[in-house]
Amino acid sequence: MARLRGLEIRSLREGEIKMLPKLWDDSDLPYKPAGRDSLRRLRAQRIRNKNLFIGVFEGKRMVAAAIASDDGRKGWINRLAVLPEVRGRGIAVALISECERVLRKKGIRLFCIHIEEYNSESMQLFEKVGYKKEKDIFYYTKRELDSY
Repeated sequence: MARLRGLEIRSLREGEIKMLPKLWDDSDLPYKPAGRDSLRRLRAQRIRNKNLFIGVFEGKRMVAAAIASDDGRKGWINRLAVLPEVRGRGIAVALISECERVLRKKGIRLFCIHIEEYNSESMQLFEKVGYKKEKDIFYYTKRELDSY
């Protein structure tokens, strides 16, 4: 359990999963509440990987969160969100560090993030902490459900 200027960074507890959609809404982070980001799916994913759902708390209030995941070779940082009123305090950098730390414990040494083209703020953040944009990789998807 880490601390950052009066904030607590830790794995989310079961009952805290339901706080994620409000955080995402308040942070203007798009998500799929009827698909992969439904509470049912989030809870199932957390059961398999309890320490990969990471929150930042100011008292009992969740002010930031991210979901780490891996495919056995690469680690991913997903759904990183920080409330607008607490941005600029190093919270996102600390959250990225914590995601990388828990992934390293699983043996992961390659960390990845998908960032949509419009999100220059996130691009700057990840470049600041050492991520580089791959210019020769294209992202393709095949979706069986529109909500996924």
